Parts: sequence; C-alpha cells; structure tokens
Amino acid sequence: MNKWKKEVRFIIVLLMGAVLTACGSTNEEANSEQADVETEVSDEELTFSQINWAENIAVTNMWKAILEDKGYTVELSLLEMGFSMEALESGELDANLEIWLPVQDANYLEQYQHTVNFSDSTWFDNAKVGLVVPTYLEEVNSIEDLNEHKELFDGEIIGLDPGAGTMEVTEQLIKDYNLEFELLPSSEPAMLSEIDNAVGNEEPIVVPLWTPHWVFSEYDLKFLEDPQNIFGGVEKIHHATRPGFEEDYPEISEWFNNWKMDDQQIGELIDDVESAEDPLDGAKKWIEENQDLIDEWVK
Repeated sequence: MNKWKKEVRFIIVLLMGAVLTACGSTNEEANSEQADVETEVSDEELTFSQINWAENIAVTNMWKAILEDKGYTVELSLLEMGFSMEALESGELDANLEIWLPVQDANYLEQYQHTVNFSDSTWFDNAKVGLVVPTYLEEVNSIEDLNEHKELFDGEIIGLDPGAGTMEVTEQLIKDYNLEFELLPSSEPAMLSEIDNAVGNEEPIVVPLWTPHWVFSEYDLKFLEDPQNIFGGVEKIHHATRPGFEEDYPEISEWFNNWKMDDQQIGELIDDVESAEDPLDGAKKWIEENQDLIDEWVK
C-alpha cells in the first residue's frame, strides 16, 4: 500500500469521526446508545496484512474464514512486507501471519523486536529458501556455477517484491559469492510468469524461491547448492502481532500459538485457494475438509 493511500485512509477515518461527533450534538442520548453498539462491534474487528505470495494469500484467507465463523470481522490489507511491519508497530495492523526466521526476515526482527510482538510459536517448521533453476539446466547445480554461465542467464536473477526479506538475502548472496549478476525486483506473480515462459520454451532462468510453494508441483525445478549457507538451512514460519494484541485478544492469540501445518496440509490449502475464483471460497472449502485439524487449533 502506498503511503499516500494510507494517508488518505486516515483522513477518511478522521472525517467520519468528525461527522459522527456532529451528529451526536443533535441527538446526544440516541448517539450515546449507538456509540455503545459501535464500540462493541469495533472490538471484534481485526486487520491482517496480506502479502502477494501464494502461501500468504492462502493462510490469511484461511484465518479470515475461521475467525469470521467465530463472530469476528477480519479485513485483509494488501501490503508489502516493509509496510506491514511499519503498520504493526503503529498499531494500524493487528497481525502479520508470515515471518520467516532465522534468516529471511532477520532484518525485520532486529529492527522491530522491541516494538512488535514476534511469536515464539511456529506454524510451519520445514521451510526452505534458495536460488532455483529448471532441472533441464544440468550444468548448473550450485550458486558457484552461475558466473561461469553468466551469459546463459543474461546476468540476471529474476526476483520478487523489493521489500521481501528473501530479496535482501539474495542481494547479500550476490556480494558474498561475487556474482556478476543483477537482481531484478518484480512481484511473485510476475516472477512465476517468467518461470512459466522460460520452462515452456526450455530456456534458462534463475530465481529466488521457497517451499512450501505450489510451483514445485507444477514445474521441474531444483535448488542450487549454497556452500556458504547464505540462505540458511531450515526456516521456520512465525507470526507477528501489534503491541497489546495478546491482551486485547487472548483467545485468538492462543489459537495462533496452537496453529501447526505440514507440507501436505499447506500444499492442499494453496491448491484450493489458487483454484478458486475467490480465495476465501477456496479457504472455506479446505477448512470444511479439515475441520478436525481446525478444531485442534481453536479448542
């Protein structure tokens, strides 16, 4: 979300508040009753960030469906990772459901650890990040092979959102391996489109990717070896909330801490969300088929 959009949104909220105040002066008693009702409702309204990544779209819509079934109202606000962390710090946002540690989002943990609540609990414990190429590139198996085949890739690594922690780690990797490559920022959908075009024509491409992700079931891709371990080993996915969230919503906080998914579960959820016309409908379909698991989280 651009900063000017956020500012416009705040201005609209302020104007609405002014209008309500003006109305209150004409009928104080009636407005007092209405304010009591609105306060009660607003206590149940939550705003989560949604980042334009396949697994993030899947889990944010899943939790929207779960919580709205429990009587809450959940707004999903499309934000890049950097804006998401700023909004958590300011309290404009209630939760960000996807924080990769110990490596990918370490910079955000360092910057916001005293002003944002990062969960100790994890909801996925077997994530992996690295540079990926199609399997038909048999001569390229390690990051150390890339400079030798620079012309094959036109010296370009096709990236995703500039604010993603993986992009910052990839920039560091380019320096540490002395790669003669440029990292091109785009978005996850644009990067996946480039993969589709390249694989369809059996052309070379190298991108930063991660699991869990549906793209590995769609195309034959391989992670390049990372001898310096810049991307780290196994990553775990946490969630983060604004200051005071646990006190305001202890029940939801407990549910988030109970939340655990494995490769098959997240893969099926992503498939259902990706194949649905509306992501929320796809999430509801998956929930219906996995109600026993949901009940373990929200018991």
